[in-house]
This record gives sequence, C-alpha cells and structure tokens, in this order.
Amino acid sequence: MEPVDGRHVGERLRAIRRQKGLSLHDVEARSDQEFKASVLGAYERGERAISVPRLLRLAELYRVPPDQLLPKGAHDLEIDLTEPIGLAGDGFTIDLVRLHELHEPDAEALGRYAARVQVQRQDFNGRFLTIRRDDLRVLAAVLGTLLSRLRTLACTRRANPRPKPGAPSMRARDRSV
Repeated sequence: MEPVDGRHVGERLRAIRRQKGLSLHDVEARSDQEFKASVLGAYERGERAISVPRLLRLAELYRVPPDQLLPKGAHDLEIDLTEPIGLAGDGFTIDLVRLHELHEPDAEALGRYAARVQVQRQDFNGRFLTIRRDDLRVLAAVLGTLLSRLRTLACTRRANPRPKPGAPSMRARDRSV
C-alpha cells in the first residue's frame, strides 16, 4: 500500500468542498471561525497536515462520511451496495469453534470482532454467533478482503435460510448444540 501524501488528502478536501459549493470563507463562517480560511487552504494545498479530530469535524461540517475526505487509491475496495440484502434479519451464523482453530489474519480479526459482539450482547454460549449480513460486508471492506472469503472462513450457513418442509427451525437446532 502506498503512503498517503498530504497533497492527496488536500486535493480530496478541496474536491469535496467544491462539490458542496463552498468557498474557503464559507467554511470559515459555517464553522464559526473554527476553520480559518487560511488554515483550510493550507490543508488543501498539502502544506499543513490535518489531525484526525479536525478531519472528523470537517466531515461533520460537510455532512459526508469521514472516509470520503481521504484520497481514493489503488488499495481501496469498492463495496457493492447493489447486492440484494434480503430480509432485515438476514444474517450469517459464525462457527466460533472453527473460527478459533484457524490461524490466519482475517480469521483472527473476525474472531476479535465476534468476541466484542459477544460482550455487547452478553451472549457466551460459545459455539455459534449470528451477525447481520451488512456487518459481514463492512468487515470485509475494513479487512480489505472479499465477502466470500469471510463467509468461507467461519460462516457455517445463512442465519435465515428458507426452511425445508418439515425441517426443525434453526433456533431449535442451535439450542440443541
């Protein structure tokens, strides 16, 4: 991955500001002098580095996700948001035992994520964890990997598949584990 250059960050900041139809002085006024026009100009020219807290604040002012203020590079992954996501409860069940047996960076990252979800939910059954499909998609993007790769690492099955006639529900199967 190539390092991020201040000029590239500045070019992106300028492009977003211009897309919003704002001048440097407009941003200064909207921010109640928090962002001086001269300092914002220095950020945009790459003459001055912007801190993460200031970048986040600028994203709020521009009403854009913070990552949109960063330059797009060859290492960025496109997330396909057009893929149908099915029902709101549609998710994937992670086999935690299988996941912890794998010794790969993506599996370890997914394991850390799963552990945090377990703590938040106070769900320590130890064998399976169901997460939303969108969460899995975001994890794939954060890890710079394909969604299908994460699915094959530890996802045992869709959480809400179409049941076969006469088959026990997934909840009944999970309780029996």
